[in-house]
Amino acid sequence: MTKHVIETVTFKLNAGFSREDFAKSASAITDFAKSRPGFIARRLSCGEDGLWIEHIEWATMKDAKDAAAAIGGEASLAPAMQAIDGSTVTMHHSELEISEN
Repeated sequence: MTKHVIETVTFKLNAGFSREDFAKSASAITDFAKSRPGFIARRLSCGEDGLWIEHIEWATMKDAKDAAAAIGGEASLAPAMQAIDGSTVTMHHSELEISEN
């Protein structure tokens, strides 16, 4: 049985971008992810320190990596991507071991 994959991305915003405005523009990332093969779920949170944490669950590692490779070329994501400080971005992919609701 193939385990689902969790893509975890952390980042901070560039100066001049508010948390509220970014949260609105980030809905386009959800739309993009939902359109990709293997998408299961997405969560986005932000700590008091301004560190954003995104978790996207994918059916397979290939689905996760293909989506990550395609995101930069998606014009509809430009407003959200311009807000993200690229120097702070980290991305990890891991196999899901436990998921409970």
